[in-house]
Amino acid sequence: MVRVAVLLSVALAGLTACGGSPTQGPAEDPDSAGHIVSEAPLDNLVPALRDASAQAKVMTYASRNGVNDAVSHVTGTVFVPKVPPPAGGFPVVALGHSATGTSADCAPSLSPDLRGEATTVVALLNAGYVVAVPDYQGLGKPAKPDDYDFHPYLDSTTAGYNVIDAVRAARAIVPNTSTSWAALGAREGGQATWAANELIDNYGYDLNLVAIASLAPMANIDALADGAMAGTLNTDQKLAYVAYLAALKDQYYYDFELDDYRRGAAQENWDALLGCNDDAQRKSLADKLSADDLRPANSEALKTLRGYVQKTNLPQGPTKAPMYVIYAGKDSVIPAASTERALTEACKMGDGIQIAFWPDATREQVQPAAAVGWLNDRMKSVPAANDCAAFTAAHPR
Repeated sequence: MVRVAVLLSVALAGLTACGGSPTQGPAEDPDSAGHIVSEAPLDNLVPALRDASAQAKVMTYASRNGVNDAVSHVTGTVFVPKVPPPAGGFPVVALGHSATGTSADCAPSLSPDLRGEATTVVALLNAGYVVAVPDYQGLGKPAKPDDYDFHPYLDSTTAGYNVIDAVRAARAIVPNTSTSWAALGAREGGQATWAANELIDNYGYDLNLVAIASLAPMANIDALADGAMAGTLNTDQKLAYVAYLAALKDQYYYDFELDDYRRGAAQENWDALLGCNDDAQRKSLADKLSADDLRPANSEALKTLRGYVQKTNLPQGPTKAPMYVIYAGKDSVIPAASTERALTEACKMGDGIQIAFWPDATREQVQPAAAVGWLNDRMKSVPAANDCAAFTAAHPR
């Protein structure tokens, strides 16, 4: 199913890098993509991140909900390197963060180390990039709350919009930025950056996407639905599955019957399973869930769930920019075979993908920093390898 991208007709003149002020002109639609609602200095940072940044800010910006195309207000952070801007301005890198939880207080912008993403941000700053880290819709505390204050976990379209609009917002805040940008992310962030690459041809027409790195991406999540029905979900898959069910209920409130997919201990401990401040407790609770606690009620419920999964699975359509995908052989949530199915389908759509398989790695060991050198080469116009011919020959479907 090809993703339907939205063609914006609003003017984006206020989002260019001209001048040092982020103030928007009176003619600009405040709901236009990437419009800055607020910005403020970000001071509560770990020393490494503070020392690497010439400037750090938290922002609220306008983006889109991928389910109904409504305007949503998203928070995020922007960091500026301690080097002079190159000719043409700083290139921008959007960092798609890994899953942190589904409640507002789980946002990277509210954490001194950006909930584990600080090391990658420092590496990107040291490489000379302005870095934008979107929290994704529903995480954080936007200056202008709206009706879409939930986090649509694993809705790839929403995450892709949020990534692209974070780049627009960063360029509005930081003077001397270029239209050239790249993105990288792992796990949920890998899904978000891959989706952005699919959306960019129509939704990001004012920007020049150079490359995307998607590491251990949540591209194909069929295993969560299939494992729930078979009763074979492991602890990490249970937590991802619970978060996905909660997001479906938020997004399709009147259509999705949540209690067709949870009962017993899952229902009793639902809120605790969705938190982000006590991982040990969450894993302990998930480990104790029985197969029946999360099994779809019947074959019709499973069919419905699979329909929702197909709406967010990647690929949804062809990508535009070269992509680098690293996936792990010991991924505890997304089996390697699931990622291989997604890659095979993407290659058949004509995507250009450099592919690396780390057979002995866990998903946590595939970190975004592993792709910074690859992005640097793309920014220098070094052509990327395309492994699709060999990959599809080795993984026929």
